[in-house]
Amino acid sequence: MNPWILAIRPKTLPAAIAPVMIGTAMALGDGLFHAPSAIMASLAALCIQIGTNLANDYFDFKKGADTADRQGPTRVTQAGLIKPEVVLGAAILFFVLAALSSIYLIHRAGVVVLVIAVTSIISGIFYTAGPKPLGYLGLGDIFVLIFFGPVAVAGTYFTQALEINWAVIVAGLAPGFLSMAILAVNNLRDIDTDRRAGKLTLAVRFGRSFAMSEYLFCIIAATLIPFAVVLITDDYQGVAAASLIGFFAIPCVKAAFTHLDGTGLNRVLGQTGRLLMIYSVLFSLGWILCSR
Repeated sequence: MNPWILAIRPKTLPAAIAPVMIGTAMALGDGLFHAPSAIMASLAALCIQIGTNLANDYFDFKKGADTADRQGPTRVTQAGLIKPEVVLGAAILFFVLAALSSIYLIHRAGVVVLVIAVTSIISGIFYTAGPKPLGYLGLGDIFVLIFFGPVAVAGTYFTQALEINWAVIVAGLAPGFLSMAILAVNNLRDIDTDRRAGKLTLAVRFGRSFAMSEYLFCIIAATLIPFAVVLITDDYQGVAAASLIGFFAIPCVKAAFTHLDGTGLNRVLGQTGRLLMIYSVLFSLGWILCSR
């Protein structure tokens, strides 16, 4: 596989695409869709995700978290496929592209989007960079829940609608929980190498059982969110179809609790990314169809 494809980690990109899809669908259903904002929000989210992945590849190698003992997919810096300084330069490039993509959104929607853009980019950089990176302190899960959940969905909606409501914020929790589930599997797989490198993820801090329970909790929480949206709006019953991912997730949960080898957990990670996309499509279609 092309080293750059490995570096950008395609299996993680649904975490960037899904919340933008949901926020855009909710704006469309409410008659407030704005195509240029939707496009720019998509570009910014993808660039932040890819920039974070590249920075993670570089800084995890520098900090000793990525070694030859790691069971996950190949990391290009550690494997020597791309020079470290080139990976770092690419990470900076994608963060710059994210900032440029945000300029139009800031011009349209103002200081709120400026704050979202700046904090998202800074958090992406310092997820693994700096003396006390978020991922090494066990704060990565909260970062993912917030920024790939309510912030991304509400931010996307706000740049188009120029207003916000509680249904949008609550709807954002589901992609946040499913993205957090992806991270939980990743941290469960890397628990041994992370512990040796001093990367204190929640899996390292509290153990394998906690990481498996975290995964299950995230799946259940995401499954319940559509019902909360229905209660808040007293309408849009169609979004409840998204809760079907609870059934689709059963094999993933079983695998997360039984396959503790790298190959098995890598498969669960990819399957969870697909669950996130399925959820987003079902929720988006349910919202739009109920709006007509």
